[in-house]
Amino acid sequence: MSWEKMLEDYEVMIEDRLKRYFREIESEAYEYHPFISQLYSKLKEYTLRRGRRIVSCSTLLTYKGYTGKVDNEILNICAGIEIYRHCILIHDDLIDMDISRRGGKTLHKVLMEYHDSRFGEGTAVFLGNIAFALASNLFLHSGFSNEKVVKSLSLLSDGYREVNESQVLDLLFEYKTDVDVDEWRVMASKRAASLFKVTILTGATLGDAPTEDLMRLEEAAVNIGYAFDIQDDIIDTFAEKEVYGRNPCGDISLKKKPLHVILTLNSKDNKRSRTLRFFQGKKPLNRQDITKIREAIRESGGLESAKKISKKHAEKAKKLLKKTSLSNDVKKFFCLFIDYIEESLEWYK
Repeated sequence: MSWEKMLEDYEVMIEDRLKRYFREIESEAYEYHPFISQLYSKLKEYTLRRGRRIVSCSTLLTYKGYTGKVDNEILNICAGIEIYRHCILIHDDLIDMDISRRGGKTLHKVLMEYHDSRFGEGTAVFLGNIAFALASNLFLHSGFSNEKVVKSLSLLSDGYREVNESQVLDLLFEYKTDVDVDEWRVMASKRAASLFKVTILTGATLGDAPTEDLMRLEEAAVNIGYAFDIQDDIIDTFAEKEVYGRNPCGDISLKKKPLHVILTLNSKDNKRSRTLRFFQGKKPLNRQDITKIREAIRESGGLESAKKISKKHAEKAKKLLKKTSLSNDVKKFFCLFIDYIEESLEWYK
């Protein structure tokens, strides 16, 4: 059974809980002002768009891996995790000036339709902030003991601070020409690494995982995050729009510095480095530009080096997970998911 198949039933359960929660807050908001209720409806549509619930399911499965059950309490937490994930994406889409997300418009683009760009972007900032409050509210009223709620909320708030710190550095790198691998690693340590750390440790903490497992899971989550980030950034450069849903090389158009780009820019192949540097920040990129960018990254060795680093982190994560006392079915899920990250790297050559 694939990792995607293993998630299907749990995704439905989490989505059902999200729908109920949004109905509740839409009704409450309508009493305050009908427009605020409309905004929650837009947030609901954005959050429930078709896509994998890997983040919230990581929380659910880790909890199940220690307790052997899925209960209403953990579904409340998972709904909060899913909204938390999307509060990050709302702001991420806005900063990166993206126009689409999972088959629909980004939230700030949707909100622009009410008035103008200033209204759409400003309201998206506020709605992203509200989303974090909604996620926290689901944690507070999850039904777990006060002690567990405090611990899980601490993980959530620390994670939110960390991911915002990494986003600041990610933005800063667009304006720097001398970013190296070490600096990238510092930035990425609080990007997807932070997200997986929050989600996995939340499930483990609520499931009463032993202390030694918490330490292993934290390290495993960070390694999953590194592997995932590298893979996701490679997809941005090498996947076609028909598959990915976005124009390729969007990060390079923004002068972002993902690992494979840094490795190319800092390679001894000056010709390839100059080629890539020439195209950074260019908008729009035509088909010939994209071909030249991909060739430069391949031929400099940047692509293969980044893939090796991603696989190294993936293998380390699997070794750590196997040492935990998680149930075998949950270990299998995480290992299959990590295998997918590794295998997908070979789609891009």
